[in-house]
Amino acid sequence: MPQTQWVIQDNRAATTLLGRGDEHLKVIEEALAVKLTARGNVIAIQGSEAAESETRNVLDLLAEWVYAGEAVRRETVVTALQAVKEGSQREFLHLLTETVFTTPQGKVVRPKTIGQQRYIEAIRHHTLVLGMGPAGTGKTYLAIAMAVQALKSQAVERIILTRPAVEAGEKLGFLPGDLEEKVHPYLSPLYDALHQMLGVEAVDRARERGQIEIAPLAYMRGRTLHSSFIILDEAQNATYAQMKMFLTRLGLGSKIVVTGDATQVDLPRGERSGLSLAAKILGEVSDVSVVELSERDVVRHPLIARIIAAYERFEEGGEAEGHEHHIERA
Repeated sequence: MPQTQWVIQDNRAATTLLGRGDEHLKVIEEALAVKLTARGNVIAIQGSEAAESETRNVLDLLAEWVYAGEAVRRETVVTALQAVKEGSQREFLHLLTETVFTTPQGKVVRPKTIGQQRYIEAIRHHTLVLGMGPAGTGKTYLAIAMAVQALKSQAVERIILTRPAVEAGEKLGFLPGDLEEKVHPYLSPLYDALHQMLGVEAVDRARERGQIEIAPLAYMRGRTLHSSFIILDEAQNATYAQMKMFLTRLGLGSKIVVTGDATQVDLPRGERSGLSLAAKILGEVSDVSVVELSERDVVRHPLIARIIAAYERFEEGGEAEGHEHHIERA
């Protein structure tokens, strides 16, 4: 089989691109059925003509990433492979220039996968977005970043974050403490994301001024929410009636982002998830976008993507049916 060479400009860039122990090359080898051998800043490519061409395209994308001063991680390589397979190289390179929000500490919040980039674009250009996907795909974090940016730029007057408190059955009266103490365990992930972006004191001040509101889903009933960026998180645990109630709270100048994972439903058996039904009912409605993220968009530990894929294979094989601890699908 013929062998060709691909060259990167300098050894330091090559080290970043290759990864520790050439781990990034191994990801490419497995995905494209090629053999790659690195010597300094030269990579020898051995494979079919088509595979060699794809490998060069992937390496070219990663080189652009390195030249831009960005770190190359395993998920970066996987995203570059996805871009070449789908012909979406331009979207991959756009990730280098995309900025959603910059924290007071200088941390830049940006999408890290093509799926996340499409999700951000959907939020920018639609009034209602349903973001569906497994844990670790950035559904909630990116939505909150977009909400904070909208508040900072005065595109909206307030942020409203809500979740169904399924474990408490939305009947919170029997729990000890005031309202905030009752619901805090269910809403703490939302606080965590806000604190990372704005800082604890800034969040507290914004809440005192009414610019940020965090409340359980049950407290949305009977309201019309104007000039607001509204996020419903863990929406797979909202019932059909709750989802309809929530979506019809939309007021003038507002935007809604609904996030959830349809494979992690905690509702009682026989109760259908309002998230899955909303995606079916509203998928063709103007100014509504349904974005489905997958294990390819997981940006936590790389093992999470493999765990998700393994569970999906298990469920698709029907083995989960009737199992005592099966994962319930909507």
